[in-house]
Amino acid sequence: MSELAVPPGAEALDAYSRTVAAVAAHLLPRVAAVRVSGPRGDGAGSAVVFTGDGFLLTNAHVVGSASGGTAEFADGSAAPFHVVGTDRLSDLAVVRVSADTPEPAVLGDADDLVVGQLVVAVGNPLGLAGSVTAGVVSGLGRALPTRSGGAARVVEDVIQTDAALNPGNSGGALADSTGKVVGVNTAVAGVGIGLAVPINATTRHIVQSLIKDGRVRRAYLGLAVTPAPLPADVARRTGQRRGLRVVEVVPGSPADRAGLRRYDLVLTVGRDPVGDAQGLQRSMFANAIGVPLAITVLRNGAMVDVIAVPGEDSAA
Repeated sequence: MSELAVPPGAEALDAYSRTVAAVAAHLLPRVAAVRVSGPRGDGAGSAVVFTGDGFLLTNAHVVGSASGGTAEFADGSAAPFHVVGTDRLSDLAVVRVSADTPEPAVLGDADDLVVGQLVVAVGNPLGLAGSVTAGVVSGLGRALPTRSGGAARVVEDVIQTDAALNPGNSGGALADSTGKVVGVNTAVAGVGIGLAVPINATTRHIVQSLIKDGRVRRAYLGLAVTPAPLPADVARRTGQRRGLRVVEVVPGSPADRAGLRRYDLVLTVGRDPVGDAQGLQRSMFANAIGVPLAITVLRNGAMVDVIAVPGEDSAA
């Protein structure tokens, strides 16, 4: 990665402006405008170069059902791309350009973000010569409803920011002050509110699965959960502060067959503590399908151990 450098003429700006200008100058060449044509019409958005051999990261909803399209970079160069894989449940997609691309952006870790931190949204929508807005992380752990076929799902741990997202910015980069990409801009949730899919261990797994297999196989338990604090005595005993409250168990699902119940407080999955949605998601990839999974819950003040056998999520 080349070092983040202050662009010419920026020395006279205040520190905040210098930082934003430096991030913009660093990332704009690495963010492409993309156009696709598919059976449901044309689409457009942005995409971020993240490898040195032509792979770009964008939103699944940007590429839709298209098999390819055209990527145009800030220097005016353009090249065709093909869609490597899409994952509608995370709203992520990987495409590959069949030509040389700019030096890749560096992917950061959204798990290190804190509310109030400076972030910069960078896009390169068609018809606009690059688009840059800045703001702060205004919320973490948000949920974004998505749909895959007829099944509704939720993208967990979405980043909320007040950096304005302009039309065509979907698929563009959300970066920290060092120029590392910590999210993929995905939606406008309201006036002054933008949402981005985080870059973290879970999404890196998704991206690698898309590159390798063109899809993401997921295990399915049939649980809807929400983070919840543990009772003080349990927290002292286990050293764990939070668990996952079961708000719904799908009838006939692996969770239902295992005996999990609404209002159970999930403490561990596969013997690993869970306190947020990612803790469960990390256990729900292909290697968990059909494999007995130990789950410990707190129920009516007592620890209860169950064994569930996840199926494969047909909507993934």
